[in-house]
Order: sequence, then C-alpha cells, then structure tokens
Amino acid sequence: MSLHPDLEKVLFTREQIARRVAELGHEISRDYDGRDLVLLGVLKGSVVFLADLMRAITVPHRFDLIRASSYGSATVSSGCVAISRRCELPLAGCDVLIVEDILDSGRTIAALCREMEQSGACSVALCVLLSKQRERDVIVEPRYVGFEIPDRFVVGYGLDYGERYRYLDCVGILKPSICENPARSCKK
Repeated sequence: MSLHPDLEKVLFTREQIARRVAELGHEISRDYDGRDLVLLGVLKGSVVFLADLMRAITVPHRFDLIRASSYGSATVSSGCVAISRRCELPLAGCDVLIVEDILDSGRTIAALCREMEQSGACSVALCVLLSKQRERDVIVEPRYVGFEIPDRFVVGYGLDYGERYRYLDCVGILKPSICENPARSCKK
C-alpha cells in the first residue's frame, strides 16, 4: 500500500480495520441478543464504519442516520453542537447504539445521548471507531471502542477534512501542512 501524499502516517490499514469491526460486531451481537436494537449512525463520518458494522452484527436490528456536528470544516471543535437531522424511527422502549466515527471533545456525543434518552429509549450506548487519547470537555464513556489514537487530526475510512479523504480505505494522520494550508488539499 502506498502512502497518500497528504498523510504523515497510516495508523490502521484496511485489514486491521476489518478485523476490529468484525470483533465489535461479535461483541455487540452477544450483548444485544434478544433485544430491540437500533443503530444510529452520525452523518457523515460514520457511514463507512456503520455499513461495515451492520454487516458484522448478526442479531436483528434497525438503523437510522442522524446529523450533528461541532466541527464544520475546521480541525478543532467549535464548542457548539448543531443537530440538523434527527432520528425518524420511534425509539421508545428500544436499545439505542449510537455509532460514531471518532470521539474527541465529547460534546457532540453527549448532546446526542441526551436527545436519545429524552426520546424514551430503554438504553443508550456508544460505539466509536476511534477514541482520541485526550482530556475531554464532557465525560463520555463509550461501550465499544475500535481503536485508541493519539490526539492528532486523522482522515480516511469516512473521516474527512473539508469533505476530502473519506474514500481512503485506511485511517491516517493528516500532515500538519495540509491543515495549515487547506488550499493544498484542493488540487485537481
């Protein structure tokens, strides 16, 4: 595998991610056997992870997509969480598993968890592909974590910078020069 020119380093390859997603699917299937499971993928970053995870979960489940963000096109959280697409499924009495690409400040996930609890869900838990090793602004404890990562800006496997890099089949650290000079990443 050749390194994308905008990446400083690959943290996880396609094979490593596939193996870990299969493990998470097994754990979730065991824990939610016989329950009314609803997966809520957080747009847009979790879509690739959600699609693979859904196929790895062997118990019946439903899913929906929600949109919330505190980043916009920046590399750090703005501190203000905007929920622009809410769940359309009835959640009362269901076990809700929020599926997110990355846990960073914790603000977005905390806001989503509050909203799901208010919807009458029987339980609300969190599954994240990546959890940054950093002090969080809000205490959030995911039930399922794919990988712990350093406090660096990462892209690939659904994660983006300015809507780019989602298509990469790996997760890698974006070169700081790209974040400092976003026009570089816009070359045709």
